[in-house]
Amino acid sequence: MSQEIEKKFLIKADYKPFVVKANHIVQGYLSSAPERTVRIRIKDEKGFLTIKGPTNKSGASRYEWEKQISLKEARELLRLCEPGIIDKTRQIVPASGSLFFEIDEFHGENEGLTVAEIELPHEDFPFEKPDWLGEEVTGNKKYYNSMLTKKPFKSWH
Repeated sequence: MSQEIEKKFLIKADYKPFVVKANHIVQGYLSSAPERTVRIRIKDEKGFLTIKGPTNKSGASRYEWEKQISLKEARELLRLCEPGIIDKTRQIVPASGSLFFEIDEFHGENEGLTVAEIELPHEDFPFEKPDWLGEEVTGNKKYYNSMLTKKPFKSWH
């Protein structure tokens, strides 16, 4: 079983000078139930099917399974998704050691929201927090991509 362990943060300052790579991502959900999410993603010109289980109490860890699928299959499956599509640019910023931050700058109905995630070997793994990293929102469900399809950032105000 594959376990995803990540911490999630808001951004409070300019991180863009540190970006080493960026990808365009469009994704939707065949199921956004908290106990199992089934996601279809197109990352640049590649398709992916991802299944995630429920998060643990801290919100940092959960089961994740991902398989690359053809771009054609991903486009077809996106049409079957629940209402609300996520459109974002994912930017990569190196962190300490072999770690890196994935910073998602959202577009469309979630324009104005920028969130950083870092995947860790275990929940208590120490890592440096750069000055541009803001409040930790790990486990706060309103920041889950599957929830942003239902209640987009622009509707929060």
